[in-house]
Amino acid sequence: MILSNKQLNENLKELDDWNIVKGRLSKEFKFKGFTQAFGFMTEVAITAETMDHHPEWSNVYNKVEVNLITHSEGGITKLDIDLAQKIDTINNSIKS
Repeated sequence: MILSNKQLNENLKELDDWNIVKGRLSKEFKFKGFTQAFGFMTEVAITAETMDHHPEWSNVYNKVEVNLITHSEGGITKLDIDLAQKIDTINNSIKS
C-alpha cells in the first residue's frame, strides 16, 4: 500500500537525509573512492535481493545515487522505508 503524505513525512524523520524526489525516496551517498562505493553497492544488492526489492541507482566514481519506489504499487511503500533503513545501516558499517 502506498504511504500517505503524512506517513511519508513521519517515516522521513526516522531516515538519515533521505528526500522525496520525483515521487521516489532518494539519497546520494559519497565515499572515499570507487572501491568503497562499489563495495557499498554490492552489500546493498545482496540485501535488496533477499528482500526481492531492488533500487534504481547510479554510480559515478565515489558517488552512488539511490532511488526507491515500489513499482508494483506505483509509489513509495513501507518496503521502500525498510530498504532505506537497511541501506543506511550498510552505509554506516562501511564508513566505520
